[in-house]
Amino acid sequence: MRDLFDRILENKGPLGKWASQAEGYFVFPKLEGPISNRMKFQGREVITWSINDYLGLANLPEVKKVDGDTAAEYGSAYPMGARMMSGHTEFHEQLEQELASFVNKEAAYLLNFGYQGIMSCIDALVGKDDIIVYDVDAHACIIDGVRLHMGKRFTFKHNDIKSLELNLERATKMAEQTGGGILVISEGVFGMRGEQGKLKEIVALKKKFNFRFLVDDAHGFGTLGETGAGAGEEQGIQDDIDVYFATFAKSMAGIGAFLAADQGIIDYLKYNLRSQMFAKSLPMVYVKGALKRLDMLRTQPELKAKLWENVNALQNGLKDNGFDIGTTTSCVTPVYLNGSIPEAMALVKDLRENHSIFCSIVVYPVIPKGLILLRLIPTATHTLQDVEETLTAFSSIRERLQNGTYKRLSAAVAAAMGE
Repeated sequence: MRDLFDRILENKGPLGKWASQAEGYFVFPKLEGPISNRMKFQGREVITWSINDYLGLANLPEVKKVDGDTAAEYGSAYPMGARMMSGHTEFHEQLEQELASFVNKEAAYLLNFGYQGIMSCIDALVGKDDIIVYDVDAHACIIDGVRLHMGKRFTFKHNDIKSLELNLERATKMAEQTGGGILVISEGVFGMRGEQGKLKEIVALKKKFNFRFLVDDAHGFGTLGETGAGAGEEQGIQDDIDVYFATFAKSMAGIGAFLAADQGIIDYLKYNLRSQMFAKSLPMVYVKGALKRLDMLRTQPELKAKLWENVNALQNGLKDNGFDIGTTTSCVTPVYLNGSIPEAMALVKDLRENHSIFCSIVVYPVIPKGLILLRLIPTATHTLQDVEETLTAFSSIRERLQNGTYKRLSAAVAAAMGE
């Protein structure tokens, strides 16, 4: 028998093993200053492409005023207790009603956090006799929610409707044996690749199969659709989404999330979402802050228009310069390059130190070995000058990657880590 911690101390995992080289710079970096298109990193101003403040609400004076006034009036604790016991207010109800109306659903329910909320939603929606069918590239919160399921689950190939259909056939046969139902899960926008889920094609399968559809629209809410109501609105199938989920952490620049569905489903979830039943209510500063942000999202379409001006300038500029940005159909802008993890470290250091560009780096095990993904998140606060400087920087780092400069610079790191 061995000590439980021996394994942990011997193997920190595929990302943890890089901690001594990466922490504080490549991971757990400290961005400082007001949230905006340009912030400070280690004392240097950088163009920031890693902030999920899509509509640029985070640092607007009118938003900060509501946040500050609410904190001054209520503090950071009110209301105390879980919603069911002592944490319920008229403002929670008002926000739920306005959210439901905005995404064209009968009712909505607030969640403290998106990650734990959708996990708990999946757990509440299915029993041991039910079957889950979900996209293999689903976000970690969905995967962890599926892990809670005591019954059978199937994955379908990413955005592959034929694969989904085959797995629905399998799920249907199994459900006939167990007496259960089927829940299909996809995302409105996949946060790494930027692709929209094939929601329209998925709901079309309801004509052939009996299932319910849960959509995680964290990156679509506020950015897609004529009014900003998300990927379902964008694809014209919002009414066919049975349970709609979105978070405040992207377009709303806040904390919290919500579920929206028919009234009967929300009534059920209110009494069965364990992550909400046994957790403190969303504090008033976030509730009233979300009301303000939602009002701006609804009444100021110029915010989304500016966002998409920047998105189109960045994505078209990258494509015109020969960069591979995959098949993104959203604001999320991935740039795919070939290289090792040590090369990726050298490349990102060059971007930050010599070009003042800060973007997220994604490597194995999130993506396959040998690939580097630079993930850029445009916002309404960016400028066309930011885009031009970034395109120039990216052309420079691609050349250095291709001519072996980063490979030579990273040789010592690779040798030290045994790569």
